[in-house]
Amino acid sequence: MSDSIIRSLGAGSGIDTSSLVSNLVEIERAPREQRLDSKQESLEAQISAYGILKSTLSEFQSAMATLADNDTFNGRSVSFPDSDVITPNSVDAGAQTGTYQIEVVDVAQSQSLASGAYADKDAALGADYAGTLTISFGQWTYDEDADPGADVDTDQDPYSFTTNADRAALNITVEESDSLQDIADKINEEDADVQASVLLVDGQYQLLLTAPSGENNALRISSDDATKGDSTGLSVFEFNETEHSQVTETQQGKDAEIKVNGLTVYRDTNEIDDVIQGFNFSLNKADPGTSLTFTVSADTAIAEQAVRDFVDAYNLFFETSSNLTGVSRDENNQIVKGDLSTDGTAKTLINRLRTSVTASVPGLDSGFTALTNIGVRTELDGTLAIDEDDFSEAFSDNFDLIESLFATTTESTNDEVSVKVGSYASDTLAGDYEVIVTTNPEKATVTGNAQTLTFAPTTTLGADYAFKITVDGVKSEDIILGGTYSSIEEVRADLQAMINGDANIKDANIALDVGYNGSEFTFTSRAYGSASEIDFDSADFGVNAGQLGLTDLNDNGVDAVGTIAGETAFGSGNVLLPPIDSDAYGLNFTVGENAVAAGAVTTTFSRGLAGELSKLIDDLLASDGSIQTRETNINNSLEDITDDRAELDRKMEKLELRLYSQFLAMERIVSSFQSTGNQLDGILDRLPFTASSS
Repeated sequence: MSDSIIRSLGAGSGIDTSSLVSNLVEIERAPREQRLDSKQESLEAQISAYGILKSTLSEFQSAMATLADNDTFNGRSVSFPDSDVITPNSVDAGAQTGTYQIEVVDVAQSQSLASGAYADKDAALGADYAGTLTISFGQWTYDEDADPGADVDTDQDPYSFTTNADRAALNITVEESDSLQDIADKINEEDADVQASVLLVDGQYQLLLTAPSGENNALRISSDDATKGDSTGLSVFEFNETEHSQVTETQQGKDAEIKVNGLTVYRDTNEIDDVIQGFNFSLNKADPGTSLTFTVSADTAIAEQAVRDFVDAYNLFFETSSNLTGVSRDENNQIVKGDLSTDGTAKTLINRLRTSVTASVPGLDSGFTALTNIGVRTELDGTLAIDEDDFSEAFSDNFDLIESLFATTTESTNDEVSVKVGSYASDTLAGDYEVIVTTNPEKATVTGNAQTLTFAPTTTLGADYAFKITVDGVKSEDIILGGTYSSIEEVRADLQAMINGDANIKDANIALDVGYNGSEFTFTSRAYGSASEIDFDSADFGVNAGQLGLTDLNDNGVDAVGTIAGETAFGSGNVLLPPIDSDAYGLNFTVGENAVAAGAVTTTFSRGLAGELSKLIDDLLASDGSIQTRETNINNSLEDITDDRAELDRKMEKLELRLYSQFLAMERIVSSFQSTGNQLDGILDRLPFTASSS
């Protein structure tokens, strides 16, 4: 609006039309702007209320985390006496309960081997030392055991060795540039629990090898050095049946011996974690004849408190959500509406959660299936309350049923099929699933020809018996049995240890088992399915490998085949996976080698109440969930208000312009009337008979 127009207003009429226009515009604007302010205030209050609701939901979800953890319902406590003989380390959830007496008869010990002395630990050993050291694990028989009449000076010499087939042998490649320290480093790099150290003793350096503790983890060291007994060459590090002249066994390996409630138990370590299930303790020293008594008992207090915390958290959520969505009266009896009292989305999601809390848990058909079974009731006002008598009775008489009520559980009617929750189980539907296996999973396995080895009383094998083997698609380097054997079992054990210790196979994290059926060796992959493979190619055999019964052999495993809930499953090894997006998708079904004979197996999956509620809250709080969708709509409405305000401003500007124009026209008319009046006044003065008397 031009300033000149505004200044001209009121000039003729004497009316403050500028102020009048402003007032008229404001009167027109006020109700519309008030409606926009009120709507904006309501929408902003809803955004804030949804923030409070989300925070409350998150707090409620956090309170359920303990209940969703299966370990909560398997808590254990142990009362252990003060002792320097045994140190209790930990008691795991689900540990075997009971009262125990433990006597430590002997502690486990590691074998230690010391090399000869060297002036410089970092000097290159030279070409004479280039080659391969093979370190096997197993149990030594000494001369004193094999020959009671042996000379006292030699009755501690190693006599025969039984390979520990469960531990892969180590093959250490030594270069001519390697030093004593380099050899120690290479052994340590194998990460096989063998500790290699270079010690300074009386001004000279010695290589000290310490085996894993236990009688069956002692070391047997051989090499491909042809100059046995020389003062130089890799044979100076050998410790075996035929060569041990330059290595000193400073300590023999032995097992720990303990008595548990009178039962004698041997272990190869002093860290005991598998005698009393779930209870880990350390043996510090032997104390024969003395027993320590302690008790492992179930600890229900953690689970009981977790349920009470759940009830408190729900009641807090209920109170907060009721205030947000409900209508109440204040202290002055005035009606107070929650910021979400008219929000259908908020009311719907809150009702979903409230219904889920009191409903039966999906997937549970027996035992405790709802909160009411453990004495948690819904009050008239909608809150939860605990009936202490029923609550205590449930925990004291049926504690084993409470875990499935709250936490994830899986069950199967046959051990040949087990079910586990996979990584994509967020949308898996709780319930029963029938599994029918039509093809059992198989491992690749081959059986050689009859072996022709003879033992009189021993036999020595070497490079002529070398071979290569392909396991699960990985081909080994030459497998060389370099040792003296007194039985076919020793050969079998060494075969397994040497194959599994091959660098290629070990690096691929695969392995096999070698068996003997009375006449032939068998080789079986530890993997199931089509990826499982055993292959021998005679082109890779030494001249005497046939005496081991080896020939051209090949076999592949078989993947499991079957259906889950009537739908064709995907088989991978011994695992069946449901079709993508099926109700069972997210569960993994592991099947045994005799699953076909089991017929139809019913498996059950339940998230438990805490799992179902947590999933529901995750869905509500998700980026595409109902809360986010509603917040997006509210924010869009707020943006619309901004647009409405801009539109209102434009309308008011037009109104103001129109009013100014109208009042300007009025001023012009008034001014014209005034001018006409003045003119008429002059005419009247000049009319006859109207002039004033002089």
